[in-house]
Amino acid sequence: MSTFTERWRQLDWDDIRLRINSKTSADVERAISARQLTRDDMMALLSPAASAYLEPLAQRAQRLTRQRFGNTVSFYVPLYLSNLCANDCTYCGFSMSNRIKRKTLDAQEIERECTAIREMGFEHLLLVTGEHQKKVGMDYFRQHLPAIRRRFASLQMEVQPMSQADYAELKTLGLDGVMVYQETYHEAMYAQHHLKGNKQDFVWRLETPDRLGKAGIDKIGLGALIGLSDSWRVDCYMVAEHLLWLQQHYWKSRYSISFPRLRPCAGGIEPASIMDERQLVQVICAFRLLAPEVELSLSTRESPWFRDRVIPLAINNVSAFSKTQPGGYADDHPELEQFAPHDGRRPEEVASALIAQGLQPIWKDWDSWLGRASQ
Repeated sequence: MSTFTERWRQLDWDDIRLRINSKTSADVERAISARQLTRDDMMALLSPAASAYLEPLAQRAQRLTRQRFGNTVSFYVPLYLSNLCANDCTYCGFSMSNRIKRKTLDAQEIERECTAIREMGFEHLLLVTGEHQKKVGMDYFRQHLPAIRRRFASLQMEVQPMSQADYAELKTLGLDGVMVYQETYHEAMYAQHHLKGNKQDFVWRLETPDRLGKAGIDKIGLGALIGLSDSWRVDCYMVAEHLLWLQQHYWKSRYSISFPRLRPCAGGIEPASIMDERQLVQVICAFRLLAPEVELSLSTRESPWFRDRVIPLAINNVSAFSKTQPGGYADDHPELEQFAPHDGRRPEEVASALIAQGLQPIWKDWDSWLGRASQ
């Protein structure tokens, strides 16, 4: 079976940039009213011309979100298991060249973290590690995933790209979803930011969602690190292309899109392209029009003010009170964090803010037997 790499090779970065920037007001108006977006429509909604149509775009996105998800917003929280990393990346606090304290949680520490997280009410957990195959690879996951899974309704991971066989095994251990972000779809710019380690392999990372689909993973998460390349508009369009490819080829899986913008971290870099908050709203709403049924997620990278105003428009999955370092819930160690979250409110505060706007926080919308039926 072919992979998304074949489609990606047909896409010319500079041509897409020109096409996006050439879209007119008429193109945007046609896209906002379209029953089903074409690729040209998506380019129009990501274009500079669409910035003048933020209100009608947001209204359409909100209608589609309420039709598909009602007034619900699901909650999840990340659990950082390790900040060990064998990659050297210019933008990440865990990069191997950064002189920070390294920590990998053992079984007792994981249990303490899980207890602290469950006491806050979370049922959906995202496991995060640095990319270190030897010390935080399959042997580590085999040892710890089953015990973690017993504590939570659903389990997702954001770790190093793995093989199809590994993903199939992780599914038997209770894994429901995997988030894997390409960072940027521009190969030359990708190379500038990934200096050492397995993450230098652009195509291996690009084909990770294909391996997830073939392994039958229930949910596949996509995204670009906004600001890493010189055109966030083209990167976001590439995410759309990737999503459309995967939906066509692995239709049994569900999909999630995230919108991470570069945040301060140890040894961090300045963004190569700046996306302001209005433009982030534009992108989020564009994806809702493109894929009304897909989960759109917003993390604590964004400010409380922004999240409270944007979640009601088109977001149906949020994190709260995220700690981006191993052991952050039971014993806070900010010097270990991957990046500095912007929204530090406790989960009950985030939930109250959503309830005040007529939304219903959902702490559990999945259970183990839902993902195990095919085994």
